[in-house]
Amino acid sequence: MTKADLVNAMAEKAGLSKADTEKAIKAFTDVITDALKAGDKVALVGFGTFSVGERAARVGQNPQTGEKMDIPAAKVPKFKAGKALKDSVN
Repeated sequence: MTKADLVNAMAEKAGLSKADTEKAIKAFTDVITDALKAGDKVALVGFGTFSVGERAARVGQNPQTGEKMDIPAAKVPKFKAGKALKDSVN
């Protein structure tokens, strides 16, 4: 599902205009992004939890040249599905 498909489906289900739905999706993603940047978790009961994980620095290898290279540590966004979401998918 693309963003446009999501906007159309949500607009139809919620009875909102596509413009309002797109603004709501943008606001939702912005709020989650800002919370993760601040180091917070975002928990939506029944849906899941967004959090930030740490990836350690490591040594990698360029697949074309075989040259070893250092890959720096990084913070990565994570999502853990909630029980209700898992149950509805199965």
